[in-house]
Parts: sequence; structure tokens; C-alpha cells
Amino acid sequence: MKNELLTRDECSAMRGIAILAIMLHNYCHFIGRIVQENEYQFFASNNDKLWQVLSNPDALLPVHLLSYFGHYGVPVFLFLSGYGLVMKYEKSLTPNPSPIGEGGYGVFRFVRYHYLKLLRMLIVGFTLFVIVDIMTPGRFQFHWDNVIAQLLMYINVLPTPDKIIWPGIYWFFGLMIELYIVYRLLLYRQKSWIVIALIAVCWLLQVFCDPEGETLNRLRYNFIGGMLPFGVGILAGRYVEHLNLHLSRWAWGIVLLGTTILIVIMGFHYQSWLWIPLLIIIGTIALVKVLPQQLLTLVTWFGTISAAMFVVHPIARKLFITVAWRQDIYDGLILYVIVAIALSWAVKKVIDQIPSPKL
Repeated sequence: MKNELLTRDECSAMRGIAILAIMLHNYCHFIGRIVQENEYQFFASNNDKLWQVLSNPDALLPVHLLSYFGHYGVPVFLFLSGYGLVMKYEKSLTPNPSPIGEGGYGVFRFVRYHYLKLLRMLIVGFTLFVIVDIMTPGRFQFHWDNVIAQLLMYINVLPTPDKIIWPGIYWFFGLMIELYIVYRLLLYRQKSWIVIALIAVCWLLQVFCDPEGETLNRLRYNFIGGMLPFGVGILAGRYVEHLNLHLSRWAWGIVLLGTTILIVIMGFHYQSWLWIPLLIIIGTIALVKVLPQQLLTLVTWFGTISAAMFVVHPIARKLFITVAWRQDIYDGLILYVIVAIALSWAVKKVIDQIPSPKL
């Protein structure tokens, strides 16, 4: 496509950047004295701690930054999911899912297909994690109903999701199945104003919440919190071909610098914090546009194993977080990264052996 925003390799590179950010974040924020993120709720105290480490940087500054900002890899995945759905089902020449009007069959088939795709990853990672969790100190007390809820991917809607989802990163599977349902029921081949309206409604539901309250926490564990990046991905897939976005590397570099500055500033205010995912998406696109070819090739490869890395990095964290707790933070971090990459490569081989579902 002449005016396409992202090539396949650039999409894969964005996945690679996103999974590296998530993987590093999920290790760093488990270290006790490191600055914590504002992901599901907005804590002014976390911003105060961030400002302290920015004002008085030390050797742990990279760890603080990864802990605070790394979770923003999630909006990148949500953007790419929305973008990919449009490219596959609204613009592809391949047959589309059955119309919604056929007794709901098309909706069921679509959701079933995407659920099974997610389950291929989840079941492998969850099985391996449970084995490691049982064999290492700090075993989590799994309850049968929560295990079923996790495997059926509705655990996000249950009370106190942050206390029952383990490993915590698996909340993403419940979020994705919700967004697939929303897309197929409300957004598939519908007017784009409906996408914009749904983004606005989800934003308004968060605007008036207590920034540190449980209501906001529950909303952001579910599709309401992820609708902005997902919806922007849908809109980008539909309209970017009509825009002339062939910017020079220098121009993309300026975009990257500007979005980085704005992300930091906007993170200190609740209302602007709600819109940071949009800047994260723009900044990540700019980043892949300015990366040297060697680095682009490397992060593109990480993108090819991103699904496996997503499900297995909690295993490596469980094994090596104790090294950081003994204050050997960078020793533990490098061991964690090496093992997580190796495990991801191996687990991808396993996942690839599981038959893919048919739509």
C-alpha cells in the first residue's frame, strides 16, 4: 500500500519494543525500593518519587524509569491489535467472518477463533508457571474458580482482579477477549464515529473517578481502560492511507523527542495521564522510523517471539527476582533477560506445535 503507516516489519518491531518494555517493567517494579508505576490507578506519591529520582539521579535511574514507564508497552499491543483487525477483516481480500445477522453465528465463530488463539499461548505459559511457582518459595494460593476464570478469560471482571490474577500480566488475556467481543459486536465495518464515541464514553467513565480508587482500578483492568489505544488502532487502519505521512527521519526524530517530553509532563496530572497511551503510540511509531537498521532488525526479531515472551517472562522473574531482593539488582536483571529470551525461543517452538484454530 503506497501510503501505509507501518510495514509488517515495523509492526513486528513495535511488538518487540513493547514486549521488551513490559518484560523489563515486570521485573523492575517488583524490587522493593524502586519507583512504582501509575497503570491502573493514579497515585501522586508515585509521581513524587519519580521526580525525586529525576532530580537526584543515581546508578538505579534506568531501573526506576523501566519500572515507572515500562507498562506502556501494553497500549502499543492494543494499538497493533486494532490496526491488525482492520487490515485482516476490513481491508483484506480474504473471506470475512460471517455477517452478524446470521443468528449471531458469525460473532460466536469470530470470538471462538480469537479465544483459541489466545488459549494456545496462555495454556503453555500458565502450565509452566504453575510448575515453577510450586517449586520455588512464595507459592501463590490458587483457587479452582479463579483458575477456571483465568483459562476462560473472564477473570478481569471479578472483584479485586489485582489480587486474584497470577501471574499478574495474564490480565491482558481477559482484556483482549473483551476487546475482540466489542470489536465484533459494535465496531466491525461500522461507521468510524461509533469508534470515536466509544473512546469518548470510556474516557468519560474514568474522568470522574477517584484517581486512587477501586472503581478506576476495576475499569482499567477491563476494556474501558484499553479502548483508547485499541480504537486509535482501528482508526489508523481505516484512514492512514489517506494521509501523507512520509516524513523524513529527522522529522520522526523531532516527533519522538516531543512525545517523550510530553509523556513525562502529562504523567504528573490525572486528566492528561489518561491520554498518555496516544502519545506512547505516536512515539513508538516514530522510534521504529528512526532506529538504525541493525537495531530495527534486532527488535523486529523480538517481535517474532513476543507472544512467547509475554507468557513466559513471569517464569524467569520468579526464578531471578530473589537476586534483586539481595540487592544485586543488575546481576539479577541480566540473568533474567537472558533466561527470558532463551525460554521464549524454546516456548515458541512448543506453541507452534499446537494446531492453529480455524475461523
